[in-house]
Amino acid sequence: MNGRARNIIIGLDGVPYELLKDLSDSGVMPNVGALIQKGTFRKMSSSIPEVSSVAWSSIITGANPAEHGIFGFTDIPPNTYRLSFPNFDNLKVTPFWEKDNNSKHVLLNIPATYPARKVNGVLISGFVALDLEKAVYPEDLIPNLAEIDYKIDVDSEKAHRSLELFIKDLNRTNEARIAAYRHLWVKEWDTFMLVFTGTDRLMHFLWDAYEDEGHKHNADFKNFFKRIDESIGEILSRVDDSDNVIILSDHGFEKLEMDVYVNTVLIKGGMLKLKEGAASNYSNIDHGTKAFALDPARIYINLKDKYPRGSVDPKDKKSVIHDIIRRFENLLFEGTKVIRNIYKKEEVYRGRFMDMAPDIVLVGNKGFNLKASLASGEIFSKGVFTGKHSQHNAFILINKKELINIPEYPSVSDVIGIINSLNGGGQWKANSTTENVPAGTARP
Repeated sequence: MNGRARNIIIGLDGVPYELLKDLSDSGVMPNVGALIQKGTFRKMSSSIPEVSSVAWSSIITGANPAEHGIFGFTDIPPNTYRLSFPNFDNLKVTPFWEKDNNSKHVLLNIPATYPARKVNGVLISGFVALDLEKAVYPEDLIPNLAEIDYKIDVDSEKAHRSLELFIKDLNRTNEARIAAYRHLWVKEWDTFMLVFTGTDRLMHFLWDAYEDEGHKHNADFKNFFKRIDESIGEILSRVDDSDNVIILSDHGFEKLEMDVYVNTVLIKGGMLKLKEGAASNYSNIDHGTKAFALDPARIYINLKDKYPRGSVDPKDKKSVIHDIIRRFENLLFEGTKVIRNIYKKEEVYRGRFMDMAPDIVLVGNKGFNLKASLASGEIFSKGVFTGKHSQHNAFILINKKELINIPEYPSVSDVIGIINSLNGGGQWKANSTTENVPAGTARP
């Protein structure tokens, strides 16, 4: 292990600072609670927008999205209206483990790392992964994973039919994840990174069960976190004082009050036009369109010479942006402002891929879940989800009390720099420690 401290990184996808504190204080997660008492526990900001593909890409590279090139789960290449789905091959900045070939790495269930590629150690991709065989390096691990019935992700479709079936599948998937960690722990490594993604799935469908003590699935919610805490306790029992233990989330979570369809706002405002009688998809964006949105709320100006039916002259871009901002600033639901922050691309992004970045990014006010579906005819509706992502209440927890160069309120793009400082500044170098939060942004 090259005489250096080992690094154990545990990801709890989507878990907010407040929930972790509450479950620790109430005794549901005693192992995490003990770590909070002895270590450093900070609220952390997510990426903008606060989606896992962007946030985890920033965590593993230390880079801003305009540096690493991942802006969301979907994209539209220039000169097309074709929806594409970026994956690990589209990441433009080297993740930390590929910069440190002298160390061995075990990387389990890391989101946005599909298809898996060669590493000095082990990489098992997390969601979105389409084929387990392409999600595992080295391939000789696949039979071992098959033996434990390992799955990349829970089948969320089951929640639409039966929450009981969903919870059963969630627990089964989690147990296989734990079995995989135990199998891989015995290998030689300097860095062990494990991400639990079932937390995000649970909170999407059952946030109301967390908030309501009388909910019939309240115990199921708490038991899921209790089981993760037991696994964290097991890991903590296997490390020593020289090891660095980092537990973190990629974004926060909160109660979902209402879904808000951004493209519907643009359609009703005459800024987005679809071909009459055609299916509601991006390939049917028509002439006269000034802007369109990709999930969750990334707005792109439909510029001439950039898109096939571009309708906005570059000299008019600023006035179009101004009109869009004014429209969303004034968007209300039953007297409540829907949008908390509106960012122009220059306020959020820095890097050589600025041309790929959205022109405007919206962040919803508390309870408002922004979506970009073209199929919704209404601006407001409510689906099956009871919880939604939030931007300002991710967390980072480290088993060291005195830290060097850690911001009071770090961002996901600071994680690699923080780990670098834990290792004396010599093991990993962050590509960028630029915080993906604009100056003047309201803090929690």
